[in-house]
Amino acid sequence: MNRHTLTRRGMITFALLLCCALGIVFARAATTHASTMPALPTKHHIVFQVSANNPAIMNLALNNIVNIDNYYTKLGQTVQIELVAYGPGLNMLLADTSPVKARIAQIKTSIPDVTFSACNVTLQTMEKQQGKKLAILPEARIVPAGVARLMTLEEEGWSYVKP
Repeated sequence: MNRHTLTRRGMITFALLLCCALGIVFARAATTHASTMPALPTKHHIVFQVSANNPAIMNLALNNIVNIDNYYTKLGQTVQIELVAYGPGLNMLLADTSPVKARIAQIKTSIPDVTFSACNVTLQTMEKQQGKKLAILPEARIVPAGVARLMTLEEEGWSYVKP
């Protein structure tokens, strides 16, 4: 071996050691940066709007509820879910007209924290038009105004979906 070869090997060794050292420094910096970054929320909030008397749309909203709950459950996170029905969509939550009442009962059993909200403005209007008291499903509750409920939840940072 000549003197030139040793110097070249020494330089290569030095370069490799320098790369390793820099890699360790950058790895530590990335770990420190990641630990100071805010964690993604582990509690999510989503509200679904149903305002059409259409069983396909109602079932799509219910499918979305089940899918979003399954998704976050698998991640070990929680999701607060609410469905707000108003206008013609209120038929979804009426005891005598709901085409999806069996699914709502099943979903409420498997996802107890899901909330089904019925618009009282629409309910009162329908009662006047039909001349009789209307009952909502036992899984649902009445809110003063459906659109106002949606607006309040959005202002509180809830994600909004209209299937």
